[in-house]
Amino acid sequence: MLEAAGVPFDAMTAGVDEDAAKAALLADGIGPRDLADALAELKATKLSARYPEALVLGCDQVAALEERIFDKPADRKEAEVHLKRLRGERHAQHSAMVICEGGLPVWRHIDTARLTMRDFSDDFLAAYLDAEWPQIGYCAGAYRLEAMGVQLFSRIEGSDFTIRGLPLLPLLDYLRVRGVVAS
Repeated sequence: MLEAAGVPFDAMTAGVDEDAAKAALLADGIGPRDLADALAELKATKLSARYPEALVLGCDQVAALEERIFDKPADRKEAEVHLKRLRGERHAQHSAMVICEGGLPVWRHIDTARLTMRDFSDDFLAAYLDAEWPQIGYCAGAYRLEAMGVQLFSRIEGSDFTIRGLPLLPLLDYLRVRGVVAS
């Protein structure tokens, strides 16, 4: 999305043990929205310490049905379980972005989209999984809205960018203020 928008960037891995961090945060009682924010900040802060002069963007996304979090499915069977649980329900996609500079957060934005899955048939679900696995294994909620996953839904409230994990418009506004992209 950044490349398509003409934003210069270098993609890097923060080297964060996300599973351990998530487990610790959940044990402390953090909710889904704040979990996305905390993980995004952790990633950005860690990389920013290595590159203190750079603006470092950390992102994370959490899919949740009320307080139940849906991680990226480990396998096709887990994707099926997730989708059956979300079927006919309205859930949230919380997407968080944190920019750090000099090892400290200087900007953050969290956006939430609400998605209602239709009550699709088991046959449709099987065909969907046949078509979309393993690509949806990288997606919180086990769907890609930019592909066949759009057929899972009866209603979507919120930005497509948020659903895809990067609320792009607020980020572009901040980058214009900082002079990273032209205003």
